[in-house]
Amino acid sequence: MRSKFGRGQSGQGMVEYALILVLVSIVVIVILLTMGNQIQNVFSNVVAALGA
Repeated sequence: MRSKFGRGQSGQGMVEYALILVLVSIVVIVILLTMGNQIQNVFSNVVAALGA
């Protein structure tokens, strides 16, 4: 009985980690979509300043 309970909690923990990973991924995608051009300009300016 105890091993069955422990196994259920382990699965629950994995689901929680997966949900957190999905939420973080969505936030990163939204940030990149909204600020993508600004980030690209920053990197372009850095490359230009380095003379490459």
